[in-house]
Amino acid sequence: MSKVVIYTDGAARGNPDGPGGYGAVLQYTDANGQLFQKEFSAGYRQTTNNRMEMMAAIVALEALKRPCEVTLYSDSKYVVDAFNQHWIEGWIMRGWKTAGKSPVKNVDLWTRLLDAKKPHQVTFCWVKGHDGNPMNERCDQLATSAADGSDLLIDEGLCLNQKTKN
Repeated sequence: MSKVVIYTDGAARGNPDGPGGYGAVLQYTDANGQLFQKEFSAGYRQTTNNRMEMMAAIVALEALKRPCEVTLYSDSKYVVDAFNQHWIEGWIMRGWKTAGKSPVKNVDLWTRLLDAKKPHQVTFCWVKGHDGNPMNERCDQLATSAADGSDLLIDEGLCLNQKTKN
């Protein structure tokens, strides 16, 4: 099974109605030991940081053509904790309700992320942001570039149905 490392980040800029974006960097080594890197980014309007963090993980996992052993680094504790602290299993068992019985947000993206990770062995690792960590800095740079790009998409729903640009 191939080993792949994915670094993700979302950049909502603190304004759900303003420009935002996500970035994902996928790194893998081929059979000859050569390191390859693939980058994905997109801009959004009218979205939230958690949705962008999930989209970054989704597009990177969906880009993998064969089952892989994946280590996914994210600075989103929400995304990482959902898997490492078994929130996902709890939410599914409770019909996508929190412990307080209120509806879980972003169920559309959570189910898509579950589907994207199914064929892979994925380890989710939290990367503390804003501490000079080069893994976090690299993904911050990519997501910020996406957020500042001129190709922002007006409707997030439109984006969910599009294929990822290479």
